[in-house]
Amino acid sequence: MGQVIVITGLAEGMGREVATLLARSGDTIAGFDISSEGIDSLAKELSSIGCPFHLEPLNITDRKGIQRFRDTVLKKFGAVDTVVSNVGIGFFGPFEEIDLDKALQCFEINVIGASAVFQAFIPFLRKQGHGKLVAMSSLVGRIPFPFESIYTASKFALQGLVEAIQYEVRPFGIDVALVEPAQVSTNFASKIHQLPPEGSPYRERVRRFINRDNVLIKTATTPQVAAKKIVSVIRKKNPKLHNQVDFMSTVFLALNRILPKFARDMILVNYMDIRV
Repeated sequence: MGQVIVITGLAEGMGREVATLLARSGDTIAGFDISSEGIDSLAKELSSIGCPFHLEPLNITDRKGIQRFRDTVLKKFGAVDTVVSNVGIGFFGPFEEIDLDKALQCFEINVIGASAVFQAFIPFLRKQGHGKLVAMSSLVGRIPFPFESIYTASKFALQGLVEAIQYEVRPFGIDVALVEPAQVSTNFASKIHQLPPEGSPYRERVRRFINRDNVLIKTATTPQVAAKKIVSVIRKKNPKLHNQVDFMSTVFLALNRILPKFARDMILVNYMDIRV
């Protein structure tokens, strides 16, 4: 018998790939995304697959909307087994030059958004005595990257949030997992990459960073491959807390554990071509 799985941010990219993979294997899909067009397109695809589903266009910052979404899903399907928080935005630029008001939005979506979704469904999962919370994080949630300070901070915060939650919900049979990709070949990075203005002391290094990042994206893990890994985490009875979807993440995290800081720093600045 299939699960009822809630996925946020499922209109495109990895979220969509995960939703369709699960749908084809007999699971029920419930989710929302800010893109009405993407939701309509996915609804047609899920209809063609023949799986039960409930999709809504909804902004992750709409707290009352999330509560209504939860109530609708539980009324329609009677249960929820897994909640996947996949909504997230990037944030790029030299820290000295970023707009901190805009940076707040990154935290609002990446951290508080995940919190709102998990908080909405935990009471039901707790009462039924089992369930799973899965958060899409990033390699930069454990390894800070230059020119991504705000995004890095939001993912470090998400990591801390989920690691803390596990101690609270585990006694009620709720498992918690983080998925930490390094690069996935989507347009996620290209949406935020922007050179600083002429005269910025960071412009040349940012240019090299962007060029290097664009090269890495071309050979990065595809959304399809990443989705298969995410689905495997959803399927596991007792998933690990930290889960990587690509070889590069595994290597970087291993080096991060065993190498002294000066060596890690040297590898990072050379790898991203930002050595002064």
